[in-house]
Amino acid sequence: MEKESQESVRVDVWIWAVRLFKARTLGAAACKNQQVLINGGRCKPARQVRVGDKIVIKRGIMTRTVEVKGILEKRVGAKLADDFLIDHTPPEEYQQAIEAARYGRTAVPQREQGSGRPTKRERRELDDVMAEMSEVDVSFEDFLKSFMKGN
Repeated sequence: MEKESQESVRVDVWIWAVRLFKARTLGAAACKNQQVLINGGRCKPARQVRVGDKIVIKRGIMTRTVEVKGILEKRVGAKLADDFLIDHTPPEEYQQAIEAARYGRTAVPQREQGSGRPTKRERRELDDVMAEMSEVDVSFEDFLKSFMKGN
């Protein structure tokens, strides 16, 4: 008896096999969160896809639109994945994603090298200063001055 899988396959398997998601579970979660649409309708991870189906995947700010060109059950190499789908995503979507990634890298403040968590020695010194300040009624300005003297 021949398998039906040769003419259709689960959507979570297919989007994983053509490398639209790194893991099948991520594809299944996207289906459950209504980020994957097949022919304009919501779908569950077990929904069968066939050749010719249009799949819309919403990930972050990017919306990819692909058409099923061939059925896959096993993951293939990145070079071969393009043989099983037709990408209808407009180039503006890719450009927008590139710009967002570039902006994300420059917008996040970068800390200076070595200015992260205090070392064990610095932590002990800070604890000593805090212990001294808790015993004495001192204003915040005086606390800062005494702390800065320690460095």
